[in-house]
Amino acid sequence: MARLKELYDNNIVPQLTKDFSYKNIMQVPKIQKIVVNMGLGEAIQNVKILDSAVEELAIITGQKAVITKAKKSIAGFKLRQGMPIGCCVTLRKDKMYEFLDRLINVALPRVRDFKGVSGKGFDGRGNYSLGVKEQLIFPEINYDKIDKIKGLNITIVTTANTDEESKALLKQLGMPFRN
Repeated sequence: MARLKELYDNNIVPQLTKDFSYKNIMQVPKIQKIVVNMGLGEAIQNVKILDSAVEELAIITGQKAVITKAKKSIAGFKLRQGMPIGCCVTLRKDKMYEFLDRLINVALPRVRDFKGVSGKGFDGRGNYSLGVKEQLIFPEINYDKIDKIKGLNITIVTTANTDEESKALLKQLGMPFRN
């Protein structure tokens, strides 16, 4: 069982129940899924970039990435509907907890001049998004095999109703928010 899952079950649920005075254990917010997304605008000119991005996402998350396609055509960007433009992975259950553990304890501290993640990444419904400027902060990535530095978006979807509850949950899990 994942370390963060154990921490959640044994320590965080009772703490959040006390803090927000929930009457039922099912009201306690939990993480539903984590979506790791890599949008690649350069894939319009060079499709090879997409292959390396899919490979890197699979290495980082431990799960095969799905190629995302453009929803509509944009002439200014020379983009046609249905062109491959990025890739994403949706993590659930144990893989999700293991990825979050690695993100919080290994990857984020490796960011240069790291002062904590922004507290403004909440969407109003209890979901949190953060952007990572380079995929190199994950130790699984081999520096010598990188052809281009790519950023990725990480969205943590929770069952919390408010941003306040969601932030409390993430803080308990160890997410380093800046003050």
